[in-house]
Amino acid sequence: MEQRGRRTWRRRWLWLSCFFAMVAFQSVSLAQIRYSIAEEVKEGTVVGHIAKDLGLDKSTLRSRGYRIVHGSTEPLFQVNQDDGILYVKRKIDREEVCERSKACVIELKTALENPLEVHYIAVEVSDMNDNAPSFIEKETFLEISESALPGTRFLLQGAHDSDSGLLSVQRYTLSPNDHFRLEVKDRGEDRKTPILILQKPLDRESVKSYTLHLTAIDGGKPPKSGEMKINIVLVDVNDNHPVFTKESYSVQLQENTALGTTIIQVNATDPDEGANGDVLYSFSKDVHGKVKEYFDLNSITGEITVSGILDFEERNKYEIDIQASDKGVGTLTTDKTVIINIIDVNDNVPEIELMSYSKTLPEDSKSGTTVAVITVKDTDSGINGKVLCFINQDVPFTLNPSVQNNMFSIVTKTPLDREKRSQYDVTIIAKDTGEPSLSSEKTIRIDISDMNDNSPLFLLSPYTFYLTENNYPGDSIFKVQATDQDEGNNALISYHIFRGGENVLSSFININPVNGDISALKSFDFEKLKTFRFYVVATDSGSPSLSSNVSVNVFLLDQNDNPPVILHPVSSNGSAEGVEEVPRNVPAGHLVTKVRAYDADIGYNGWLLFSLQEVSDHSLFGLDRYTGRIRTLRSFTETDEAQHKLVILVKDNGNVSLSATATVVVKLGEPKEAISASDVKSAATDIGDSGVTFYLMITLASVSTLFLISIIVLIAMQCSKTTDVSSKYLPETNYDGTLCHSIQYRSGEKRYMLVGPRMSIGSTIVPGSNGNTLVVPDRRSTSTEVRNDNHTLLCQVLP
Repeated sequence: MEQRGRRTWRRRWLWLSCFFAMVAFQSVSLAQIRYSIAEEVKEGTVVGHIAKDLGLDKSTLRSRGYRIVHGSTEPLFQVNQDDGILYVKRKIDREEVCERSKACVIELKTALENPLEVHYIAVEVSDMNDNAPSFIEKETFLEISESALPGTRFLLQGAHDSDSGLLSVQRYTLSPNDHFRLEVKDRGEDRKTPILILQKPLDRESVKSYTLHLTAIDGGKPPKSGEMKINIVLVDVNDNHPVFTKESYSVQLQENTALGTTIIQVNATDPDEGANGDVLYSFSKDVHGKVKEYFDLNSITGEITVSGILDFEERNKYEIDIQASDKGVGTLTTDKTVIINIIDVNDNVPEIELMSYSKTLPEDSKSGTTVAVITVKDTDSGINGKVLCFINQDVPFTLNPSVQNNMFSIVTKTPLDREKRSQYDVTIIAKDTGEPSLSSEKTIRIDISDMNDNSPLFLLSPYTFYLTENNYPGDSIFKVQATDQDEGNNALISYHIFRGGENVLSSFININPVNGDISALKSFDFEKLKTFRFYVVATDSGSPSLSSNVSVNVFLLDQNDNPPVILHPVSSNGSAEGVEEVPRNVPAGHLVTKVRAYDADIGYNGWLLFSLQEVSDHSLFGLDRYTGRIRTLRSFTETDEAQHKLVILVKDNGNVSLSATATVVVKLGEPKEAISASDVKSAATDIGDSGVTFYLMITLASVSTLFLISIIVLIAMQCSKTTDVSSKYLPETNYDGTLCHSIQYRSGEKRYMLVGPRMSIGSTIVPGSNGNTLVVPDRRSTSTEVRNDNHTLLCQVLP
């Protein structure tokens, strides 16, 4: 019996072991592991060790393809097949995943293959207080009749908090006041509705309005809050609402209805009297702003008019909520919907699309050359979508239809000539066959490219330039410019100077080949060169190139770069010094000598003035500042010194005056008549009366010879000056070597001369005149009247 009992117990134990093993296997296969993480954790955060918690062999996870089974959406978690660790794949927003559920549990199903094992994992996402309560409207308005009784309840808009549980809205507070209190109604599911309750009677005559602040606070630590401003306006009693006369309003409207057209009129009445019965109409607050662009509502008459362009293709129906409000204090309103159906018409114009386009066309293109290809389409259907296309212009282009529908090509129909017209604006017209017909236009610009058939043309021919002497070598002195009617390289002009010919001065001139700026490679001297000419050649860059040339005449202008030169007195060693002997018995005004000088410059630069820079006795001698004549101011006395030194300064009238000095030593001799008498008496005594005539003849011949030699020397010195006669400058024939120069030039048939004050060169200027430009008179006349710009001058030819 005992053995039988033992056998029975062993069988039972074996059966129970198998049973518990099967149960254990089922529990492993269907086991559910639960993890918990907070929301908003970073990507890669470890959630749990699945392999370890399930007791799985880590080495077989990858070979058995351990994975999370998920749908089409991107999974929030990912398992590592090497170590079986579950981690966050992307950032989790609890409010996005579970919305407002109190418990946010994400169910995951993992699977192993060969053999198949399925494990369920639950991940609970705990909420964080990352959202503050907020009101849909930051400010609300309440109109409360002053007749409202204490205890009257006003339902307020509740705050919304995306968090759940204790982290959602837990309580409301109201700013302190004497007339209102706050009551909160808990509706479950994290919904708490604030209710405003009137505590004391209202008196609009005492207080017209109240401003309260409603604050919603959540249960976070620290808590977050949101606020809404409540504006309460007290109004007089107005207990009747406006009533519309119709139950519904609807109208059909063509999409091409003109702006300002009245389409419907709504009407509402209010049985109240006075202002409480006057009705005003307006769009409801929920009417989209886009609708207000298409329709206007007359607030007094209730007429709805078209204010924008309607388009059936854009929208074919409008439902507009109209609000009727009375004018009573504590306005009462009634809403009514107006339905507007839009009827389609032919309002879509054909559209022209440019597929290929050759903007530039050579002027030698043959007839039939394709310029552009276009397609035309119309979104309308039927005859409204059938399009005709043509060119309605007198241009050398035509429109040819293609094999495909609504495709056309623009081709040339006559030869082109760019010189007659270089550009065409071709307008293509597309017109549908609808009623009424609609059309559109597209203009394309066609440029005609150039052939090199025009030579460069200079702006002037010839060029005349005036250049001041002593220019800096390398500086730009003037510029030439040429134009070419061609375009591009055909009109790209380069300049060069023609180096051939007899004019060797062209080698001293350089030109910028790009812009035509001309520079001198040397400094010119007016006293050596008055004028010269060279040629500039302009060549375009076409193939083959064309060119033209122009002559450039250059006239040099004088600068004050030459000091005065003393002609008399001049000593034997070349210095400006001289000795003059004057008898003591000469009267006042006696001409002692005359200082002669000249200046190689012309005009003002060559006008000379004389002044005494140094004199031993100012009472004895005087100097004429214009002629250089030195005369005695009084008779000599016995007490006057026998020798006097005079230093004369000669300077020109240039902007920067140049000068020279001359020294004259005046020696006083014996009285002239006494010396002559004694000489004659002595000679008579020595040679007798018979030799007087012979010596007188010798003396006369000697004086005549010396006079002729002096005249020849003066003429030779005057002729030795460099005088370049050109078409612009004329020589001065009346220069006497003692005064400043003059410059003469010709303009047309007249000859002009620049002179200085009181200049005696064959003309005498009337005293008081400031003019310095004279018309040179005819030398054959003895006197004439000469005019300049400002004065009338009398000129007289001197003998």
